[in-house]
Amino acid sequence: MKQGTRVRKRPMLAALLAATALISPQAASAQTARETELEARLNRIESEMAALRADLAATRDQQARTSALADAAAAKSDATATKVAAIESKPQPEGMRSGATTIKIGGYIKLLAANSTYSDGEVATNSLGRDFYLPQAIPVGTGPSSTVQDFTAKQSRFWLNLSTELGKHTLKGYVEVDFQTSPGTQGSQRTTNGYNLALRRAYMQLDRWTFGQDWTTFQYTGALPESTDYVGGSEGTVFVRQPLIRYSAPLSKELTLNLAIENPEGASANAGSPTLIENGDDRVPDFAARLAYTGKRTELSLGGLLRKVRVANGGVAADTTGYGASAAGKLFLNGAKTSDVRFMVTYGRNISRYVGLNFAPDAVYVAATNRLEDVDVFAAIGAVRFALTPQLRLNVMGSYQSVDYSSNLAAASIASFNQRAWSGAVNLFYSPAKNVDLGIEYRHGERRLVNGLDGTINRIEFAAKYGF
Repeated sequence: MKQGTRVRKRPMLAALLAATALISPQAASAQTARETELEARLNRIESEMAALRADLAATRDQQARTSALADAAAAKSDATATKVAAIESKPQPEGMRSGATTIKIGGYIKLLAANSTYSDGEVATNSLGRDFYLPQAIPVGTGPSSTVQDFTAKQSRFWLNLSTELGKHTLKGYVEVDFQTSPGTQGSQRTTNGYNLALRRAYMQLDRWTFGQDWTTFQYTGALPESTDYVGGSEGTVFVRQPLIRYSAPLSKELTLNLAIENPEGASANAGSPTLIENGDDRVPDFAARLAYTGKRTELSLGGLLRKVRVANGGVAADTTGYGASAAGKLFLNGAKTSDVRFMVTYGRNISRYVGLNFAPDAVYVAATNRLEDVDVFAAIGAVRFALTPQLRLNVMGSYQSVDYSSNLAAASIASFNQRAWSGAVNLFYSPAKNVDLGIEYRHGERRLVNGLDGTINRIEFAAKYGF
């Protein structure tokens, strides 16, 4: 019942009850009691209706709040999903953290299988000449030809890369090892094939300074060809790792000047014997410099070297000056930089330990005159890489070195010394996955002595490498 209607009807009801009372007091009294009961019932109904209306309003308010919370939760969920997607889309940092230092681990596992044929003899088992191409290890003379088969995994390599933020400065460290250059073995090919771990590089860098063991500043490593071999044309390239202190000064966005003092070590030979002798008699470091240019399609390098070679025997000493220059580079043949031409040309006097893995002595000592006689070297290496498909590539390379000895040396005293070596190789590499390389290579190499004796090697190699 509506409130207005109920109010209007009450006066009328009262009048009727009054009139009835005049007629019959008993009836009027009974009617009043009933009216009171009806009034009470009306009040209860109105209270219940008010309570129902309040409950309905509360329910509607609760529904509105619930809907608002659901909308907020949905918006928050969408925002969270957007943040997660943004984080996942960003490149994730590599390596692991130790305090303020980021540590990255990498390297590769490599298997090499080589079949070698020598024209004039055989190379001793477990020697470096069996593990990779080493021209000075090629037998020369008139010995019988030989063919040998070798498998090795000792070229496998591991490295740690460290980086620590020091305010506005960055401190970097690098350690690299393999098993190839170890001087001894822990087992044999008959049983365990265990080999010692050997240090390759270990240095720290603070801004422009490098302290530790690294590739010599005189060397441009970009000229090394892609090869199944450990070096790939070793007679024609500068190839040394040693302790040094280097300062690198950017001259422009593309040009950097590197200046270094490096570990000195003379590797001379005595007249009459080609055996190399590490003297350990040096008094001043070797000085090296390299100007490096890096462009969009070209890398160029010009290196210089100045050193003093010294020997001391029984209180008698002799020394001579060494110097050299090396020009090298890499020319990219396509925008993806998957095809290129690489080269290095080097000339120097008394710097042979830097060139061709010490194919010739730094200088020749003559006891009768107490003099170190000069040794000049010329070396060159070139390679072309063709990307046939994204997974398949072809490499062709050639390498050469010639040695000239001082005219003050008698021919007989240097007859068995190395005079010349060259090699050529071609290989095919296939990468079925990003980190896997499978390669097969054919190499022909020759070595010649001053007295005219020579020898050759023909080698077929297969390599399987997993980089990480």
